[in-house]
Amino acid sequence: MRINDRQLDRILAKVQKPARYIGGEYNSILKDWDDPQILTKVAFAFPDVYDLGMSNLGLAILYDLLNKRPDVLAERVYAPWPDMEEQMREVDMPLYALESRRELRDFDLIGISLPYEQLYTNVLTILDLAKMPLRSIDRDDSYPLVCAGGNAVFNPEPMADFIDFFIMGEGEDVIVEVILAMREVKNADRDTQLRRLAKIPGVYVPRFYNFTYYESDGTISNVEPLVEEAESHIVKRISPLMPPPVTRFIVPFVDVVFNRASIEIQRGCTRGCRFCQAGMVFRPVRERSLEELVETVNNIVTDTGHEEIGLLSLSSSDYSQIGQLVKAISKKYGNQALNVSLPSLRIESFSADLLEMLEDSRKASFTFAPEAATDRMRQVINKYISTEDLLQTAEDVYSRGWRLIKLYFMIGQPTETDEDVIAIAKLAKRVVEIGRKYHGNKAKVRVGVSTFVPKPHTPFQWAGLADLEDIRRKQALMREEFGRARGIIFNWNHPEETLMEAFLSRGDRRLGPVIQTAWEKGAKFDAWNEWHRPNAWLDAFADHGLDVDWYAHRTRLADEIFPWDHINAGVEKRWLLLDWYAAEKGETKVDCREHCYHCGILTAFKGLRANTPPTAWECPPIRNPRWQKMAEEGQVIGLTEVVKTHMSKSKIPEK
Repeated sequence: MRINDRQLDRILAKVQKPARYIGGEYNSILKDWDDPQILTKVAFAFPDVYDLGMSNLGLAILYDLLNKRPDVLAERVYAPWPDMEEQMREVDMPLYALESRRELRDFDLIGISLPYEQLYTNVLTILDLAKMPLRSIDRDDSYPLVCAGGNAVFNPEPMADFIDFFIMGEGEDVIVEVILAMREVKNADRDTQLRRLAKIPGVYVPRFYNFTYYESDGTISNVEPLVEEAESHIVKRISPLMPPPVTRFIVPFVDVVFNRASIEIQRGCTRGCRFCQAGMVFRPVRERSLEELVETVNNIVTDTGHEEIGLLSLSSSDYSQIGQLVKAISKKYGNQALNVSLPSLRIESFSADLLEMLEDSRKASFTFAPEAATDRMRQVINKYISTEDLLQTAEDVYSRGWRLIKLYFMIGQPTETDEDVIAIAKLAKRVVEIGRKYHGNKAKVRVGVSTFVPKPHTPFQWAGLADLEDIRRKQALMREEFGRARGIIFNWNHPEETLMEAFLSRGDRRLGPVIQTAWEKGAKFDAWNEWHRPNAWLDAFADHGLDVDWYAHRTRLADEIFPWDHINAGVEKRWLLLDWYAAEKGETKVDCREHCYHCGILTAFKGLRANTPPTAWECPPIRNPRWQKMAEEGQVIGLTEVVKTHMSKSKIPEK
């Protein structure tokens, strides 16, 4: 049913930014609900405010992909800001999709994007405002199916109570398979529908799995499939050929967080940073061709009028033809004030030549993420760059007109010392001193320091979160070292927010009731400082007799079964454990394009590779001269002999 437009108009007058809730944006797609060709109706939900959700490229890709099909209708919905939620509850207005203003219950499928864990409580808000039971087991076939995908679902268990099925990995191919399967069982009961979906590779249906736990320590003893359709391990899906990029981006009526058109130039990363979940779960690397990217930029400018193009990748400067791409864009649009943004740059693959090509772009800022400020810590996290190279990059940037450099670091990483922490402030002060040579007091360095959270499917998944008081102490050390340094803008995160991210990302199925109780106690928009309610979470843990520290701070044993072990992201667990041991030894590995360390990703998809053109998976080595120098100096090491010995063993090695 379509919501009452007059009623909507009345409540929109009482909220800030009513344009978040009206739809009708340029390039949005409104299809005829009565068109007999349309067999499936999908609502894509982003459980955060419109201003953030509109910048989500994954949702834009799926929206564009499905709406190109004449048999599918796809619309959007975002979590209403608390002022809008209050008004909707006051007049008992159900949550609706923007394009048609139809209630969410009218759709066949609600697809929820979960890029980060702080969105979990907003999912419950969306389901509740949609007049749907929160728990999957309480929803029968009269309700839409609810699925979720994204980075945060690589450990799906904390949200298993609320989601009917999860899509693991990349969604472009599997979403179509899901829609076709749904049609086969459209008139069946919910159990039959989910059994059919469980047959699709990459689809995980939580209700078909049982978890048991050891009474002695509470860890998982076994994960058992309950029906024949449920696989013991769910292998993530990947798109061997990257789908056509979006060009007709929806142009919002209000300013959004990233007001630009984004092109995914490359998917995956070969660097092997040990803290980085995305770098592990999005392997292998696939690149778009230079010709396709140039044509895409042309179409975006024509179809949207955007004045900024973001060239996205986990490491944009690692794209093998990044120089040619930026040069081609600059040559064509140099006199049209089109800004080229490279939001993810690595100092190792950054060059002065690339800077020269970007000089026509607006000189706002450059962003780099060294993550650590000492050589020792960079070796531990496997993100080695020399301080000299970082300072030379700063010199290159400031000398060519840029006045602001953003540097991102982490504290609380394994083996970290106070010296490593204080070095962050010392390094930032050295960088701003370089800027003053060219811009005086107008030179700035914005330092963002987050707290390390050990994530699933990474070598650091065995580590524990640092103690909160120790985090506060280290933040104080940096503030003291910065003192009154001019030109330094220092930002840090609240330890309580880090704690929540840690127990949600590392939790098991027992956290479902905790999430629901925290939501009932007022938890919502947990990623927003003004709405974060840490006491609601601590009280919810207490209500259910669970220990926050056990989930967040505990170091895991080598042979422990993790809540996400039945989700296969392609990188072998034993390889991750061996890399964890290598981190403790301070061993650094070169880029996977230079040397394959046999992590398991190519083996996991060998069948898919056999049926894909070879060029789809071939990425030329970067051949970075800095790495060659590091190797000559003995700074870059391969895996040790003990690793090579264990690689052929099926059992996880003991330390």
